[in-house]
Amino acid sequence: MARRFIIAGIILIVVGAILHFAPGILSWFGKLPGDINIRSENSRVFIPITSMIIISVVLTIVLNLFNR
Repeated sequence: MARRFIIAGIILIVVGAILHFAPGILSWFGKLPGDINIRSENSRVFIPITSMIIISVVLTIVLNLFNR
């Protein structure tokens, strides 16, 4: 169990470093068809439905590959 936490931490550090040094990599996130972005005068509501579905599918595939 501890080994999985260490691996997850390393992955988070790598992803954080990539996003820090190359922020344009995920510029597509939230701009896909199906993502809801409602703006009014005083507020903004952002619901990235399509982006979350894509991330869910990718994570499911990756986790299934590691657990076999």
